[in-house]
Formats: sequence, structure tokens, C-alpha cells
Amino acid sequence: MSTDLIWQTVSNSSADTEQIGRELGMRCKGGEVLELVSDLGGGKTTFVRGLAAGLGSTDAVASPSFTLSREYKADDKTLYHFDFYRLQDAGLVGNELAEVIDDPQAVVAVEWADIVEDILPAEHLTIHITNVGDTKRQFKFSCPESLAYLRGEDT
Repeated sequence: MSTDLIWQTVSNSSADTEQIGRELGMRCKGGEVLELVSDLGGGKTTFVRGLAAGLGSTDAVASPSFTLSREYKADDKTLYHFDFYRLQDAGLVGNELAEVIDDPQAVVAVEWADIVEDILPAEHLTIHITNVGDTKRQFKFSCPESLAYLRGEDT
């Protein structure tokens, strides 16, 4: 039986949230799936902006709430950002998610993943972002030991 690794950090501003994402992005090798769990306005897009920068992307990052998915090129990797908030059923976007999950050059970030839980691999990083003030956020990360390299030394 595998035990999940759990670590936490606090962001005091949107710049901190972006930096947390950037640091995680720099650790990604490709093939990672990240589940982002937060209320509306929790900082998920800000985190993904940092994640993209950490991967080496210079693309402008925007929320995929209305487009459902966005793609950002980053050096030798591609960041796929999915948002299932507006959907009752994953439909074609679920198929798109299933196609990119196994790409070893992809990093996949998924918001509101409840309707695609059966598509997400068991080995993924879950990031819970909790609002604890106007700009302060608590980040709680959990993943299987196979993804321990995502933790880094500074968390």
C-alpha cells in the first residue's frame, strides 16, 4: 500500500502564488497530471501562469473557464490546462484530456476534476488551494511517492 506524500505552503499574494507555480513547473519532467482543487477565485489560473513560466512558456496564460481547455508551448513540453467547471458531462473535452494524459512531453493541469476522476491517472498530484484571507492562500499538495521529485527541497 502506497502512502501519499503531503506538504504545505502559504502564499501571501498573487505574486507568491505565481512563484509557487513557477517552482513546481521547473521540477516537472513531462507526463505529470495536476489536479487543482479550489473555490472560484482561489488562484488556480494565477498558479497555472507560474507553472507555465516554470516550464519555460512565454505564452499569455488565461483561464479556460469559457474555452474549457488551453494549450501552452514550453520548450520541449506542452502545458494543457483544462477547466470542467461549466460542464455536467466531460464529453469531447474528456476525450481530449484522455488523449494528452499519456503524452510524456505533456504537463496537464485540471480544474474541477470531479467529472473526470475516472480519466485521471491514479498517480497524479492533487493541489488544494484554500482562501485564508483577501490575498492569502494555503496550498496543500499530495501525491504518491513516485512523484516525490515534485516536492523539491524548499517546501
